[in-house]
Order: sequence, then structure tokens, then C-alpha cells
Amino acid sequence: MPRHHTGPSTAAAPSATRQGAGRTGVGAGDCGLLLLRLTFGLFLAGHGSQKLFGLFGGQGLTATAKGFESLGYRPGRLFACLGGLSEFLGGLGLAAGLFTPLAAAAIVGVMINAMVTVTAAHGLWVDRGGVEYNIAIIVVALAVAAVGPGRLALDRFFRWGGGGWPEAAFVLGLGGLGAALALAL
Repeated sequence: MPRHHTGPSTAAAPSATRQGAGRTGVGAGDCGLLLLRLTFGLFLAGHGSQKLFGLFGGQGLTATAKGFESLGYRPGRLFACLGGLSEFLGGLGLAAGLFTPLAAAAIVGVMINAMVTVTAAHGLWVDRGGVEYNIAIIVVALAVAAVGPGRLALDRFFRWGGGGWPEAAFVLGLGGLGAALALAL
């Protein structure tokens, strides 16, 4: 439609389409978001449970704390708990679509820390220990917060459930602040 057109539009407004206004049933986009959230969220929750509880072949909290100490995080047990809980609870929140901006911020913060302390020194590609995987996780968490978790999410009942620029900014701001505080202490 030309820019100078001033008459009524037959296309749905982006916000109405994003939140599924006016349609019934579940669309492919909602199912796609659910698949994305479940995959990344449950993998991250599993990764956090390796650190916290030693599940799925993980080392558990004591060994993880020693690893954190060797990276300069003191006290190691506190930072191992923070990192593990950020992955575990952030992953579960992302998977369920519950408190999605907060869950995404926790994930972004812990991935920034992983990049700064471990993977950045190894370049980009994950086969050399680089940041590729961390960046992919950050992008997924940020994208879900920006577009919203979809109709198959618990957040659909809350005002932040539709996503948007404020939610994306919140994720970047809080995730970055959390990472900066952990790195500064």
C-alpha cells in the first residue's frame, strides 16, 4: 500500500497479530515458539542442574565451586550457586514461558560471564572453545523476550506476555548489569 494512503487498512495491526487477537486456536508461530522455548530452556535447566545437583553427568556444586574459584570467582560456592541457579531457573522460566523477561535476563547474564571468563579467549567457534554457543543462547533468550513467549506460555496472562522493546531492553539491561556485578566482585 502506498505511503500516502490515508484510508482504513485491511491488514491487522502488528501488536494485534503478535498477541493473537481475533484468532482462535493455536497457530504454527505459537507452536514454533513453544518448541524453541522448550528446547533451549530445558537444555539450560539441565546444564544448571549439572552444576547444582550433579545430574546428567555433571560435577555437582562442590566441584563446580572449585572451578569457579579457579576462574577468580570468590567465594566459589556462592558464584557456582548463582551461575547454576541462573541457568536452572532461567531455563525453566524460558521453557514454561513464565516471567520470560526475568528468565531471559538471568540467561543473558550468565552467558556474558561465561564469555568473558572462559570462551572469549578462544575466538568465535565452539569447536575451539569459542563464544559461538554463548552468543546463540543470548540471541534466543533476547528474541523470545522481544517477540513474547507466545500463546502457549504462562506469561500470556501478564502485560509483559506480548514481548516488545521494553522487555528486550529490560533483558539486556538487567542481564548486563548482573554480569557486570558478578565480574566486578
